Amino acid sequence: MAIVTERQDRVFVVRIDRPEALNALDPESMVALNEEMRAFRDDPDLRVAVLTGTGERAFCTGADLKRTMPSEAGFAQAYFQPYAESVENGLYVRALALSSLDIRKPLIAAVNGHALGGGAEIALDCDLRLASTTATFGLPEARWGSVPAVGGVSKLLRAIPRAVAMQMLLTGDRITSEEALRVGLVSEVVEPERLLARTLELAGRIAANGPLAVQSIKTLATRAEDLPLSRSIELEQLLWGVLRDTEDRIEGRTAFAERRAPEFKGR
Repeated sequence: MAIVTERQDRVFVVRIDRPEALNALDPESMVALNEEMRAFRDDPDLRVAVLTGTGERAFCTGADLKRTMPSEAGFAQAYFQPYAESVENGLYVRALALSSLDIRKPLIAAVNGHALGGGAEIALDCDLRLASTTATFGLPEARWGSVPAVGGVSKLLRAIPRAVAMQMLLTGDRITSEEALRVGLVSEVVEPERLLARTLELAGRIAANGPLAVQSIKTLATRAEDLPLSRSIELEQLLWGVLRDTEDRIEGRTAFAERRAPEFKGR
């Protein structure tokens, strides 16, 4: 299996497992990744997902160029078909568009090596990104006569300063983990042997928080990118009101008063 998963309590670990191809994804692997992320989205017992790759060389180097030649089906034909048919007819990049799945739970990328092309886009779809000291990031599509296909340009421009993003996009050059930390693309850089443990530590802390609150915060963070400030603040007040009378919010205040850890149930 090119996509390997593991449950650790309420944390779902998803590992891209094609180290012989630097964890590049062929169409079958893309579909498998998409299916696993749908399963995570729909499982009420899972609260956080961690995405990583096998080995220390690569997180994911995007599409396997040897396995993703153009389809015989025309682009227009594939574009206007439902998801499954469009992927089958060559529009495989749709399987990589994790943002289209509307996952309201936190996603964390543990970037253990090169995150290039679609691999960088997968990382950009995550809410948190931690990197090993050996990690690099790049969107080299322009070098091969193409463009990022699942939001790489838009998301990179939102993640880091425009001039840095444009230099990366137009040249196709990579940046190191140290540079990624400096410009805010990642939140932490750790030694390779500590990366997964540190990521799982953060994932566990998030999973222990009120799940409705965590999902509301992610919803706010996602919507705020497209809203004027006044509307974004209004949405905050509305979601605060939605949570105000929930059992979890009452449990949080009760646990605080009783000096114990809260036991949230997501209701």
